[in-house]
Amino acid sequence: MEKFEEVERSIVKKYRKTIWAKFISGIKEYKLIQDGDRIAVCISGGKDSMLMAKCMQQLQKYSDIKFETEYIVMDPGYNTENRQRIIDNAKLLNIPIKIFDTQIFEIVENIKQTPCYLCARMRRGYLYRNAKELGCNKIALGHHFDDVIETVLMSMFYAAEIKTMMPKLHSTNFKGMELIRPMYKIHEEDIIDWRRYNNLQFIQCACRFTENCAIDEDSGTSTRLAMKNLIKKLRQVNPYINTNIFKSIYNINLETIIGYKKGNEKYSFLDDYDEPNENSSDNEWWKQVINFAILSRIIILSLGIINNRFLIIWF
Repeated sequence: MEKFEEVERSIVKKYRKTIWAKFISGIKEYKLIQDGDRIAVCISGGKDSMLMAKCMQQLQKYSDIKFETEYIVMDPGYNTENRQRIIDNAKLLNIPIKIFDTQIFEIVENIKQTPCYLCARMRRGYLYRNAKELGCNKIALGHHFDDVIETVLMSMFYAAEIKTMMPKLHSTNFKGMELIRPMYKIHEEDIIDWRRYNNLQFIQCACRFTENCAIDEDSGTSTRLAMKNLIKKLRQVNPYINTNIFKSIYNINLETIIGYKKGNEKYSFLDDYDEPNENSSDNEWWKQVINFAILSRIIILSLGIINNRFLIIWF
């Protein structure tokens, strides 16, 4: 059995519950893939995107959904070592990658303010453009469960808003294109365990600003890493913290929100504060009282009719 076959077997056997089942669950719940899709699976060279690529290959083998894939690697300016590691890992894992070059790192290298934001936007644009040239209607990114909850905290702490990472999005700049995140429900600790079990070595951060963490996935400094460490500390007190953060984005109670926005429209709780609320607890309480009174009256009348009939029969 070749190495890539061992890796594929581990996904559907050893990690069936923690990786494969959650991958399938995300695909189905969020309706990420439909018949006829042509998906550009975007590979950065890290553990997340490489695992996603293998899961997509497995899905094509066993799924009733008929779709096509392209496995693309955008080189934003990797050093020689990082680029070669991506090529070697793709060959080892039997992933037929197509590499295209850009000069993103050179462009953002001299940007003092928000270089990471600009880099991310440019990378996304290049991926959409290249995918569309290949005839794809979707791009798949390898963001996972931990990325989602870290994004929630980052938006609160650094952007003063409550915002999450969506499982799929329509592109605003590339008509007809869509972004999907098939790894949405998979925990990073399970991805790391899968990597170690199969003795695989991937690149992590290949940015020129953080060259020191290019080969080591457990090192580096960033805002996201700070959120990761914060969640890790909180889980020492409550092991369900990460799951609770994830579930909270499914259970937002608008009746207790000061304000929110949708598109370009902003809403405040004051907009309808003085309007009668049929769903308020006070109204619900009075409804129950009235219903109880009506029901009691009906019961009393019914008993009276029964007693009268009984008396007539008795005499």
